[in-house]
Amino acid sequence: MLTQEDLQQLAKKGISEQQVALQLEQFKNGFPYLRIEAAASVGHGIMHIDDESRKGYVKLWNDYKAKGQRIVKFVPASGAASRMFKDMFTFLDAPYQSPQTDFEKQFFDQIHHFAFFDLLDDTCKANEGKGVDQLVSENRYKAVVANMLDEKGMNYGQLPKGLLLFHKYPEGARTPMEEHLVEGALYAASNGQSYVHFTVSHEHKALFEKRVTEKLEGYAKRYGVTYHVSFSEQQPNTDTVAANQDNTPFRDNKGHLLFRPGGHGALINNLNNIDADIVFVKNIDNVVPDRLKADTVEYKQLIAGVLVSLQKKAFDYLRLLDTGLYSHSQLEEIIRFLQRDLCCRNSDIKNLEDADLVLYLHKKLNRPMRVCGMVKNVGEPGGGPFLAYNADGTVSLQILESSQINKSDSKSMELFRNGTHFNPVDLVCAVRDYKGRHFNLPDYVDHSTGFISTKSKNGKVLKALELPGLWNGAMSDWNTVFVEVPLSTFNPVKTVNDLLRDQHQG
Repeated sequence: MLTQEDLQQLAKKGISEQQVALQLEQFKNGFPYLRIEAAASVGHGIMHIDDESRKGYVKLWNDYKAKGQRIVKFVPASGAASRMFKDMFTFLDAPYQSPQTDFEKQFFDQIHHFAFFDLLDDTCKANEGKGVDQLVSENRYKAVVANMLDEKGMNYGQLPKGLLLFHKYPEGARTPMEEHLVEGALYAASNGQSYVHFTVSHEHKALFEKRVTEKLEGYAKRYGVTYHVSFSEQQPNTDTVAANQDNTPFRDNKGHLLFRPGGHGALINNLNNIDADIVFVKNIDNVVPDRLKADTVEYKQLIAGVLVSLQKKAFDYLRLLDTGLYSHSQLEEIIRFLQRDLCCRNSDIKNLEDADLVLYLHKKLNRPMRVCGMVKNVGEPGGGPFLAYNADGTVSLQILESSQINKSDSKSMELFRNGTHFNPVDLVCAVRDYKGRHFNLPDYVDHSTGFISTKSKNGKVLKALELPGLWNGAMSDWNTVFVEVPLSTFNPVKTVNDLLRDQHQG
C-alpha cells in the first residue's frame, strides 16, 4: 500500500509504518465510546471550598513556592485567530457594502472600544490615506475590515490569537501572550523566577520571540521577577495520516500522503519535555485585564494549594508502602484517600489479598496528578467533568467531550446534557514522582480515546484523526481532582466581538 516515496515521506516526519497502519485501522474500527457513571457535581466529584479553607490552601501554595520548586506556566498558543474573524470574512465576501447583521453592526458601532483600534486607524491611514472614522463616513466599511484582516494591513486574519491586541492600558495595548507573562509573575513565580512556556506554530515562532524581546524587560521590572520564556512546536511525528471514505490513505494532488496536525493531544509530548515540578496549563485566550485579575490569581493559588496538599499525602503513603511496615488499618486509610480524595474507585478492591492490594494502591498513587478548576455550565460548547469507567474496571474523574459520548444511548446523553459544570481548561499538574523523577507522560495516555472527523482538501472529502485530547484522553490515567471555581475566571475570546464584553475592557 505504501510506496518507496511514501516511506521517504514518513522517515522525514519521523513517523513509522506501524503508526500509519495503526491509524488506518483506527479509521476502520473507530473508537469506543466511554461509559459514564455520572456527571460530576459539587459533593459528587467536584470540591466546593469555603472561604476559610480557601485561605488555607492559598497559604499552602505560597509556602510551597517559597521552597524554590520549579513552576512552569504552559500555554497552548499555536491556534490561528482566523475563526475569531469568521463573521468579518463573511462580511468582506457579502454582496452588500454596509453592515447588515447584528454582529457586523456591533463591530462598527463599538469599533473605538477595541484595544487594536489605534493600530487599525494608523494602518488605514497608511494604506488608504484616511482613518477609520472617515472611511466609515464614506461607506467604505469593507476597506476597514480588509485593513484589519489582510496581509497588506494588520494581518489579523492569519496571525495567532496570542499576538492580537486584546486589552487597553494607558501605557499601550496588551496581547494575550503578555497577559500570561503577567499571570506567571503573579501566581507561578518561585523565588523571583517565572518560567512561561508557549507552544506555537513554526510559522509564528519568530513573531512571538520578537514580541517577547520587545516587552519582557518592562514586565520583569514591573513585577520584580526574572522571566524564562521558552517555546516549542507541535512535533511532526504527532501528525496523523488522512484517509478516504473507504479508509485507504488520502493523497493530495501530487499523489503524496496527506498528514494533518493531531490536535492539542499531541502537546502531551511538549508537556513531557518541560523540566518542572508543577505545571499550570491554561488556554491562550482566557485572560482578563489587570483590574479583573484578582479572582484569577486567587483561584489559581487555590487549586495549586489543593494539588500540593494531595501530592504530599500521596507521597507519604507511597513511602509508607515502600517500608513494608504498615498495618491493615493504614491500608484502609490509604484506600479511603484514594476513593474519597482522589475519586478513584474499584469495586473489586475488597477481594484483594493484602500483597495484591499494596501493589494496586502503589500503582494508583504513583502517577501524575492534576487539579482542574470547573465552572458552572452556562451553555458553552465543549467538555465537562464526569465519573467514567476505565479499562481496568476503576471509576475515576475524567474530562469528556461530546464526541466521546454514545449519542444513541439516551442515559449517557441525558447525563451529558444535564451536567452542572464545564471545563474551562484550568489545570495545575504535578509531574514528578515521590522520588523526584519525572513521569513519562505518554505512558498515561488512553489511546482508545481519539476522535475521527470529516474534513475536505481541494474539494475532496476526507477523514481526519485527532489524538486523545491533552486534558481528555492524554491525561486519562492521571489522578484527577475537580474544584469549583467562579465564572469570573473563565473569559474566552471565540469571536472578535467577545473583546467588547466588559471582561475585556480596560
